[in-house]
Amino acid sequence: MSMQVASPEKNPAFPDAEKIISSAEVEQALAKMAAQLQPIVDESNCVLLGVMLGAMLPLTRLSQLLHGDFMLDTCHATRYQSGLSGKELSWLKQPSVDLTGRTVIVIDDIFDQGITLEAVVAAASSNQAKRVYSAVLASKLHDRQLSDYRPDFCALTVPDRYVFGCGMDYRGHWRHLPDVYACLLYTSPSPRD
Repeated sequence: MSMQVASPEKNPAFPDAEKIISSAEVEQALAKMAAQLQPIVDESNCVLLGVMLGAMLPLTRLSQLLHGDFMLDTCHATRYQSGLSGKELSWLKQPSVDLTGRTVIVIDDIFDQGITLEAVVAAASSNQAKRVYSAVLASKLHDRQLSDYRPDFCALTVPDRYVFGCGMDYRGHWRHLPDVYACLLYTSPSPRD
């Protein structure tokens, strides 16, 4: 018995969007990022800390591409709660692993204005991590930064539009897509981390 799966674009609930980055391009970018992160992991006592829910896919794929011994953990800090615009930062889950003396690589899905990522990196540093790095799947191209903070590693850049797929969501949906899509209706979105 064969099962046919409709493409997301043909699903009536799929937003008016276009594919901007293919799954092959995502995979290539993550492989390049893993090669950049490998020397940090090789230093030992490393924790990959994914910011949920967006980092779920990039964290999983990076952990499969990296070699050696490291720990995986997650935290959940959000400004969206499945909405389209950011609000005040909310901590739903702190890291479970003791970060004291460890090298921490914070993994997130997207860097927009950096509020969430900067807060997670600061929290890891205040928990006496030896070193803290940040790595994001995508960085949005715009000039609305609220601070000078920038991620240490970035796999892809995306236009200043509302993007989803590869961990990034649209109203809580479509995170699981292997490609990256950009909404056609949200060309000037509210800030998103």
